[in-house]
Amino acid sequence: MSRIRSAVTAVDRRSFLAAAGAVGLSAGIGVAVGSGGGPGSASAAPAPTASGPATTTAPTPTPTPTGPSAGLTTLESLATPRAGNATFRRLGDGPGWRRVVREQFASAKSGREDRRTVLSSFVQLTDLHVTDVQHPVRTEYVRSESSGAWRPHEALSVAGGVSLIERINALGTGPATGAPLAFAMTTGDNTDNNSLCELDWYLTLMSGGLVTPNSGDPQAYEGVQNSGMRMYWHPEDGAPDADKRLGYPRIEGFLEAALRPVRSPGLALPWYSTVGNHDSLASGAYSDRTGFLAEFAVGTRKLYDIPDPDALALLARISGGETADGGALISLLRREKRRMRTVTADPRRAPFTPLQYLTAHLDSAHTGAGPVGHGYTKDNLAQATLDYTFPMGENVTGVSLDTTDHGGHFTGSVGTGQLRWLERILKEHRDGYVVLFTHHNSWTMGNKRPDPARPGEARHDGNEVVALLRKHRSAVAWINGHSHRNVVLPHGSFWEISTASHIDFPQLARVVEIADNKDGTLSLFTTLIESAAPRETDFTDLSQSGLASLYRELALNAPGSRQDLAGLKDARNTELLLRR
Repeated sequence: MSRIRSAVTAVDRRSFLAAAGAVGLSAGIGVAVGSGGGPGSASAAPAPTASGPATTTAPTPTPTPTGPSAGLTTLESLATPRAGNATFRRLGDGPGWRRVVREQFASAKSGREDRRTVLSSFVQLTDLHVTDVQHPVRTEYVRSESSGAWRPHEALSVAGGVSLIERINALGTGPATGAPLAFAMTTGDNTDNNSLCELDWYLTLMSGGLVTPNSGDPQAYEGVQNSGMRMYWHPEDGAPDADKRLGYPRIEGFLEAALRPVRSPGLALPWYSTVGNHDSLASGAYSDRTGFLAEFAVGTRKLYDIPDPDALALLARISGGETADGGALISLLRREKRRMRTVTADPRRAPFTPLQYLTAHLDSAHTGAGPVGHGYTKDNLAQATLDYTFPMGENVTGVSLDTTDHGGHFTGSVGTGQLRWLERILKEHRDGYVVLFTHHNSWTMGNKRPDPARPGEARHDGNEVVALLRKHRSAVAWINGHSHRNVVLPHGSFWEISTASHIDFPQLARVVEIADNKDGTLSLFTTLIESAAPRETDFTDLSQSGLASLYRELALNAPGSRQDLAGLKDARNTELLLRR
């Protein structure tokens, strides 16, 4: 297993997205340049659309859901752009997505709903990207060359996250089986800039309490949205800017509302945590071996704009994965001191180390509904690991695996020690079932830079993880995020389920229910959910709920964002059959 590094790292998530290509720059590295996994996005390569035999879907209408929570999911309705040709699209209620039955591995036998026993029922959240929008290491300025490299709605990530938690708490049961939900799992990129304040906001969001999503000057906003630079949306003045020309509104009081305290009820369910690249690396991709970015993060200078050729060059370096040590960004910051503006220093913006990530999870102040550590234990501290197992239900074991490349990069991999550990777990549970949870998905695990803590250890890609899981009948699912897009792939003997983010539209999470049909098959039900925020927004409503609604509608209209992140119909609400 990979050893926790003591070196300080910092992260600016937006920049990485750009290179990944899953969602544009916003999923991987911190910029929405590509569309998913790249530096900020979700995938360094486009997500596969199929694997194995051709997809089979049920030709007949699926039965009406019977679970008490069915009316609170996308099976019934979802936020949908209203008809019309307005440049800035408004949201309202739209029809839901029907459940699709996929039979690549086994046929759906009649009467199974009357025979089945539920083995596990839980919720997956992923890519919350709780964001300090005033963080000095952020690379918003590359937006001059890629409109998706900065999200106009990021300042509302905490309000949006609270609304998602409110929806999960209201569910209570799985919509397909009616079985009580046992836990929630968040699969990484819980923070955006790998800063201590974001870590505190995320843990308070999940466990309950008051979050003030502000850093630096406690009385004033010092980010790009009141900078006077017109490539950014300035919500509180009437002057034209790049986003107002696309229909973005003027909202008096927006920035003050975005920075005020937000109260989270915390998850009512026990919850577990998996780490992502934005939780480990500066900007989701830089190892920051010199510590320059860590020092810059807590300082008094911030860069808001750079010449277009420099922005284009930095984007190219990021997209090409040539900046693992942060060298290109560091060089830029060293030579652009004259363009920087003064901001209020804040030690809470320091990057957190893996050890600090573990310690914060184990802090009793963040226990919430439990368990203590949220999967991590004192053994993780002693052994310097971010991998663990936990019980998911009768004869079902969950495995959380750190897929971050600590040598730097927005794509992932695992070390030889981790792969052997996973193999041991699969063998130990050969008579049961195993579900793997990671941040990266199979097609975004191609980086093999050595871990600085283990320079002699080989790294392994997603294909090798798939091959290992296929060898063991106990493996039934691999659940992940990173690409900010819904994808469900069959891998010969198990299903890979990748879920969209909660920062890019349509801002979804997923309920998963695993059931034994008592006929030689298992059913894995996946059902997508939105936040509890009203779908129709009122630009004058700056209440906590109103901000969560605005978060969704602004995300829909974010320039440069991908419009296919909901995925194909057979990757949304599904019943996935397995022969067992």
